[in-house]
Amino acid sequence: MEKIDIRKATPEDAGLILGFIKELAVYEKMENDVVATVDGLRESLLAEGASAKALIVSLDGKPIGYAVFFYNYSTWLGKNGLYLEDLYITRKHRGCGAGKAALRYLAKLAVDQGCGRFEWSVLDWNEPAIQFYRSIHAKPQNDWVLYRLDGEALSDFAGS
Repeated sequence: MEKIDIRKATPEDAGLILGFIKELAVYEKMENDVVATVDGLRESLLAEGASAKALIVSLDGKPIGYAVFFYNYSTWLGKNGLYLEDLYITRKHRGCGAGKAALRYLAKLAVDQGCGRFEWSVLDWNEPAIQFYRSIHAKPQNDWVLYRLDGEALSDFAGS
C-alpha cells in the first residue's frame, strides 16, 4: 500500500513548489500569469514569519503535490478561518487519496487552531474538483462574487 505523507514546506522546497505552481497554472489554462520566482517564494511564503504557509504532499517519499494556505478572519464568527489558496496533486497521482489527505490535514489544523471556517475557491469549469468537494460535503457559496484589483488597476486605484 502506498504511503501518503504531508509535511510543512521549507525554504529548500521553493523550486519544487514553483514547479507545481507552473503545472497548476497549465491545468487552469493560466500558464502565462505565473510571475513567481524561487527567490520570491523563499521570501514571501517560506521565510520565518510569512503570513502564508505551504505543505508538501508525498507518496512513498516522492513529492507529488503541494498546498498553500493562510489564516483569514470572520467578523461574524469572531474567529480566524483557514483559507486554502492552492491544492495541487500531479495529474498522474490524482485519485490515490493524496488530495483528500491534504484537505483532511488542513481541516484538522483548522479545528486544532480554533478556526470557525475552512474555505477555498474552485474554477467553475473544474468539474472533477467540484464533484470531489461535494463528496466531502463542502458547500459552494453561490451568494458571493469574488472581486480583484491587480496590476495596473491596483496601482491606479491606490494612487501610485
